[in-house]
Amino acid sequence: MRQLPETDRDAIRLAQGPQFPRWLEQVTATGGCAHPVHLSGSTTTVDGTTGEILHHYDTRTEPGERLLVRCRNRRATVCPACSRLHAGDTFHLVRAGLLGGKNVPSTVRHRPRLFVTLTAPSFGPVHRSGDACRPRRGGGTCEHGRPLGCGAVHTPDAPATGQPLCAGCYDYTTHVLWHAHASKLWDRFVIDVRRRLASSVGLVQSQFTRHARLSFARVAEYQKRAAVHVHSVVRLDGPGGADDEPPAWGTTELLADAVRASACRVLVHTPYSSAVGELELRWGVQVDARPLRTNGDGPDDDAVAAYVAKYVTKGASETGAGLDHPVTNPADIESAPVSEHVRTLMRTCWHLGGLPEYEPLRLRDWTHTLGYRGHILTKSRAYSTTYAALRAERAHHMGHTETPHTVTERHWRYVGSGHTPGAALIAAGIADDLAESRRLGREARQEGGGADTSSTRT
Repeated sequence: MRQLPETDRDAIRLAQGPQFPRWLEQVTATGGCAHPVHLSGSTTTVDGTTGEILHHYDTRTEPGERLLVRCRNRRATVCPACSRLHAGDTFHLVRAGLLGGKNVPSTVRHRPRLFVTLTAPSFGPVHRSGDACRPRRGGGTCEHGRPLGCGAVHTPDAPATGQPLCAGCYDYTTHVLWHAHASKLWDRFVIDVRRRLASSVGLVQSQFTRHARLSFARVAEYQKRAAVHVHSVVRLDGPGGADDEPPAWGTTELLADAVRASACRVLVHTPYSSAVGELELRWGVQVDARPLRTNGDGPDDDAVAAYVAKYVTKGASETGAGLDHPVTNPADIESAPVSEHVRTLMRTCWHLGGLPEYEPLRLRDWTHTLGYRGHILTKSRAYSTTYAALRAERAHHMGHTETPHTVTERHWRYVGSGHTPGAALIAAGIADDLAESRRLGREARQEGGGADTSSTRT
């Protein structure tokens, strides 16, 4: 008789265990998390006035004497279940800053708002989709003897799209250093937008915060050429933020002009290196600043929120632009399942990280993201709600919050993480079932005329 695979045998072993129903409840409560954290400990809630014990929970009665909780990893390649939850939270976070809700007034939708895209500059010619890769009239070759175009018509998902036409011409050093300074370049951009707005209406730049506030949420997205672009919702508020109306001079056109001008103007200098010199880093020439209007003349608010939520769950490996985990030595780079273009960027990152002048950039620590050190999603404090507030709201909805006049004592310790092969198989099935249930629920609401809120209650 043919023996069952190890995964199936392990799943059967779990299903035959006396505590399987409770274990299944735990896995379902995590949404089918692929890498749950295992905790051991207890929680005791007492009446703060009388000292009476109102609730006590201890993991000694649980399967394996442990409780499973979500890993909360945002990357879909690591944990699809938690990434869907994170995407839902991101959707609500961005949408609240566009339309209100989550303690943000609905009046924000009538303020000057832009959907801004800032691109990385060119580091060398690459294969492009469509007819853009055809050689120019007269053809020609680069200094390494390679043609300036390939003559092929690439699809957007073709393996060649985004790869350099000539690796010798491609400026890998500047690409890596631009990534390492991208967050600083964004900070300079925001500061300059404020300055330009102030100057355009005759204000002293230092007095801008007394009249208005620039609020934003931005997400970084790796392109096919493995360079990061930034997509951002930018909103002009009064000095008090979301609760305060902007001044009368604050218009969408004025904001858009300031954004475009600042994107072309700001720059960051790299530390001087005897091997590289000092580089001036700027945004790319392609700048898009689309007004978000309430009359439908412009990108849809929900579509923008969904777009940002989609990209916040993508890791570098999912876009083919790196790995989702750090590398510890050059051998990790050589064995990484990436294109030769990305491998060269990783090698460059590792090499530059060994130079003392670039030590503060921690390039070797960020080799797996090609030197990019920023968070995938960042927002200004006054833009909208926070992830912590959304998690607290979800806990309250599920009845996991304290009530007035009670005191809760918690004693927990970490005892492990992950699943056995059979448990992983069962958890993946639960995650798929929950995702399908949500999909069917959305379709039912849409057919019934209800709004799709991309619920994060699971």
